[in-house]
Amino acid sequence: MAFTLSQLLNRLSFRQLQVFDAVYQLKGYSRAAEELGLTQPAVSAQIRQLEHAIGQPVFEYIGKKLYVTAAGEQLASRVSSIFADLESFQMELATLHGQTRGELRLSAVSTAQYVVPYLLKGFLEQYPQVQVQLQVVNRTKALERLHENHDDLVIMGMVPEALSLNILPFLDNLLVPVVRAGDELLNRTSLDTQTFLDAGLLIRERGSGTRHALEQWCTGHHYRLTPRLELGSNAAVIHGVLAGLGVAVLPKLSINAELRLGELAIPVLEGFPLRRSWSVVYPAGKHPTPVMRAFLAYVKGTMNQLQHSLYGDA
Repeated sequence: MAFTLSQLLNRLSFRQLQVFDAVYQLKGYSRAAEELGLTQPAVSAQIRQLEHAIGQPVFEYIGKKLYVTAAGEQLASRVSSIFADLESFQMELATLHGQTRGELRLSAVSTAQYVVPYLLKGFLEQYPQVQVQLQVVNRTKALERLHENHDDLVIMGMVPEALSLNILPFLDNLLVPVVRAGDELLNRTSLDTQTFLDAGLLIRERGSGTRHALEQWCTGHHYRLTPRLELGSNAAVIHGVLAGLGVAVLPKLSINAELRLGELAIPVLEGFPLRRSWSVVYPAGKHPTPVMRAFLAYVKGTMNQLQHSLYGDA
């Protein structure tokens, strides 16, 4: 049975749509109930009312697994759009009252976790009514989220050229060779780059931006990469170097503490540091919300100050 728009408006409620969206996103009634502060029977009742309102089932259980019906997938797409429009409307109303408020959904690649807190501190001091949700992921996951438009903005290096994106580079990302203090490589008067790379290279997992940048540079300069060990985070790589497992190439900002303590050292190598940029990116077709515009303006206005505070005169 097909309903007119007037009939749908009379039968549907935002609460039903909110409960539906929670079940859809969390893939379960009990998880949705916990998220929304409801009982599971209350969630089930809201979904039954929704299904009665549209005349179609939106979820079905096969065994103990929840599946989304074709009607449910169509509804999920519309609900996402409706909620995004409402959120934008809420921000616009706040702007009319001279305020910037609302949510800012950010994803940042793991190497940018050393930078993002410095951005957010000043931004949130200036815009205290903004709520920030931050996901820290590797480069592959960041690209997936960018492609699927999960976030307002993504902070990353090594921005892909194939995608149509708006890009704001805001800070250098210096990738430097790293050895443990006292490593015999530091005693050499002239250290060859290939010798360094062959000295037990510890490397990030596939999908990491740091690894991608190093592989790309080595291919372009005809250096051979034969890693000793693959590790899943910069912290793990740092501890591997400290433990004497080998050497690494890491973002300079990730080892500042160890450099100050004299635990790690940066040997002089031809071609290093590799100079990349961290950038704020979003799809070219995306319409920035007021909060997005405020954050982008803040980044533009403070990038030189951030560069100096993190790198000094380097």
